[in-house]
Amino acid sequence: MNVLVVGASAAGLATVEALRRRGFDGRVTVLGAEPHLPYDRPPLSKQVLGGTWEPERARLRTPEALSGLDAEFVLGDPATRLDAATRTVHTLSGRSLRADAVVLATGLRPRTLPGQHGLAGVYVLRTLDDALALRADLEPGKRVVVVGDGVLGTEIAATVCDLGVPVTLAGPQSAPLACQFGPLVAGRLAELHAGRGVSLKLGAAVTDLTQEDGRVAGVRLATGEVLPADVVVVAFGAAPATEWLSGSGVLCDNGVVCDSRCRAADGIYAAGDVARWHHEGLDALLRLENRTNATEQAVAVAGNILGDDRPYTPVPYFWTNQFDARIHVHGTLSADAEVSIVEGAVAAGRFVARYRRGGEVVGVLGWNMPKQARLRRPEIAGATALTPR
Repeated sequence: MNVLVVGASAAGLATVEALRRRGFDGRVTVLGAEPHLPYDRPPLSKQVLGGTWEPERARLRTPEALSGLDAEFVLGDPATRLDAATRTVHTLSGRSLRADAVVLATGLRPRTLPGQHGLAGVYVLRTLDDALALRADLEPGKRVVVVGDGVLGTEIAATVCDLGVPVTLAGPQSAPLACQFGPLVAGRLAELHAGRGVSLKLGAAVTDLTQEDGRVAGVRLATGEVLPADVVVVAFGAAPATEWLSGSGVLCDNGVVCDSRCRAADGIYAAGDVARWHHEGLDALLRLENRTNATEQAVAVAGNILGDDRPYTPVPYFWTNQFDARIHVHGTLSADAEVSIVEGAVAAGRFVARYRRGGEVVGVLGWNMPKQARLRRPEIAGATALTPR
């Protein structure tokens, strides 16, 4: 038996490591679109962008550790087509790679604004190269606008602000992450950013960019107002990288659609940001974009390749670090949930918020109280049944 992992990502690497831990000694090939060895993405918007880490520090494993996995890494050669019936992946360079089991771990591609491509001074932040290019353009005095009031946008704004570069955060929500955190916690996040010097321009969507001589000059809002900008970071979401799977025989709908075993077709699995699988505990299709899920789902996929036949039923979890706030979220939050502070105090900058919907606890959020938030995971409806075996 041989395994092909498409995506030299956190999920891809974790799949290989889990297979080897389980004693699998067959051939393993990892196909990566980027030229880099597997690296971690969360530090890109923080330590790498901020310059406190050199790029090598973001590597997930040393070259020696990767060599010990006895896997072939084919890098810098994007997958372009899959034939699900024969489990064959074709690449940009003309390779054809066939395997008994194929794991799709291609992650996401950033969404962009009209006219963005080819315009100097406009960036996305998904890859290591993206982070380094943006960092090189963050000179003192330049006016930066971050388009996107979600997790990535707020992290980037915090990092740029800490560098002493003037930054404006623009987005349609009333406060950063308001649709997820609700008004209480999102309001506290807005206060944190404003208090540190981030200019908040929220409540209106960004429609397009203005330019002068091939370089970005501003960001136009739906209200007609234009925010002057020397540098713009577009960070208002991403879509699963599934275009290359068109006509493959694998169903794609907001991700690679899988059963509860993370199986998309016979011998074909998906893991990480690109996977949309049937969560038996929630009885719904679920796709999670976070680092923890990438690893946990990869372990589940490796087990099912080896015959475990177990459903993947995690309690959703993610974290974000912004300025001196360490925010940890367990479960599923929403703006319409009933929120109560069960430990600490919002004003003190240390608290745990419990989210209820329909009379049930659906999530907990810890603000600088990670341990206390984690200890409340069992309160989430069905949490015990959802924990991966």
